[in-house]
Amino acid sequence: MSEIIKVDNLIQIYGDGTKAVDDISFTIREGEFFGFLGPNGAGKSTTIKILTTLLSKTSGSVTVAGFSVDKEPKEIRKIIGVQSQETVIDADLTGRENLMLQGHFQQMQSGILRERVDELLKLMDLQDVADKRAGNYSGGMKKRLDLASILVHKPKLLFLDEPTTGLDPQSRVAIWEYLDKLNKEENITMFLTTQYMEEADRLCRKLSIIDNGKIVISGSPTELKRQVGADSIKLSYENDESKEETNAKAKKILNTIRGVSNIIDSDEGLTIYAKNAGFIIPDIVRAFDKNKIKLNSVSFSSPTLDDIFLKHTGRRIRTEELLKNPTGGMFSRRRR
Repeated sequence: MSEIIKVDNLIQIYGDGTKAVDDISFTIREGEFFGFLGPNGAGKSTTIKILTTLLSKTSGSVTVAGFSVDKEPKEIRKIIGVQSQETVIDADLTGRENLMLQGHFQQMQSGILRERVDELLKLMDLQDVADKRAGNYSGGMKKRLDLASILVHKPKLLFLDEPTTGLDPQSRVAIWEYLDKLNKEENITMFLTTQYMEEADRLCRKLSIIDNGKIVISGSPTELKRQVGADSIKLSYENDESKEETNAKAKKILNTIRGVSNIIDSDEGLTIYAKNAGFIIPDIVRAFDKNKIKLNSVSFSSPTLDDIFLKHTGRRIRTEELLKNPTGGMFSRRRR
């Protein structure tokens, strides 16, 4: 597969001196599902704006399908589709009218356009509401219509800037299924930015973790998780002393427990890496009780992209997804 996006030493500095993108380089191959995973303010949206010719870069080299973002922006716009965080549809038009309007903007012939609109309404499961006013659609339906609107002209490359932000879990999964289908069946190259670990893990065949404008690590989700090589145990506890003193005391105890391979400070307390985590949790609880450290909660899971982010940045991505633990177990202890 040939390269469809090539970025070398990209830097973006805003007028107030903020370095939003700090010397990043990466390539995306045609047909690939590529992702940028990182928190708000990491530089994801800024990079998308540069690649889609909406923002002029400070320095570096960027080409899309062989076209320069500086010299050939019109050629790039002909072959891409862009879905932003905000849903962009006309609430007063029907779903069908919204898609027809987009096709007219792309100067498509009427016969071809009508056929394409019918195809997209079926693909997005919107046939039953196609002739109803889009303002009455649910949030998930509006997002699917928005996605259909950027597909009218059959783009080679889709830029998806946090496309499922604000959706309920059921609608989010539905969008994931449509995107995966478009990538696999129509060979559309995807560039996804997200702060949801599960979204990146499920969709991306290759991703880069980005933080503070820098790419900290790249690879497939499986390759990245394999680097951890152990289950993670997350501990939170009540601090009668300062957090630093309690962490130091806890680390001293944990270093005596067989199987613990690494200990990292986290916002809640500590994250421990160990093989067969479920078997050593009772030892940790007993040791903490003996040393009068009051645990609030202990949770464990197999390696996740969140663990990779923590390993390379020292903190976690703060989204509601962190409240979920679909692959591990948890129990809580409350102060009596």
